[in-house]
Amino acid sequence: MREDWMRLCALLHDDAELQGGVDRALESVAGDVDPWLVLIDELDQSGALAYLDQSDSGWELYDALGGLPLLRESGIRLDPLQDVDTLEPAIARANEVLAEHGLGVVHLDEESDDYPLVVVRKGDVAEIIAIAGRLERTATVYAGTAQ
Repeated sequence: MREDWMRLCALLHDDAELQGGVDRALESVAGDVDPWLVLIDELDQSGALAYLDQSDSGWELYDALGGLPLLRESGIRLDPLQDVDTLEPAIARANEVLAEHGLGVVHLDEESDDYPLVVVRKGDVAEIIAIAGRLERTATVYAGTAQ
């Protein structure tokens, strides 16, 4: 199981702090620290996570994704997101745009109305979803045409 957690960390963001925080959570003697929530928190602290709310629109997604490491200096234009009124269709539209550049947006479900999103290499998406499933967590990719 530890190998799955470490592989997931590496696929989401290559950062030693991320792996260290998750590793410490796994080693917690009391077992009261959820490594999934630590993973999300560490991604957020490292600047690799866009944290949105269910009520956000494509404009907020556009703004949040633009600051993530894989996109900040890439020159990828996310302008089509600005006109999408609701979040999940905006995420689907972002995936359409990013797929052309070999990237994708993954939602790391934390069982709330919040949407922690990370941008990853498109080729890693299936493995991220599979590992999350083995760890009894949910990682989602929204696809389809935004309206």
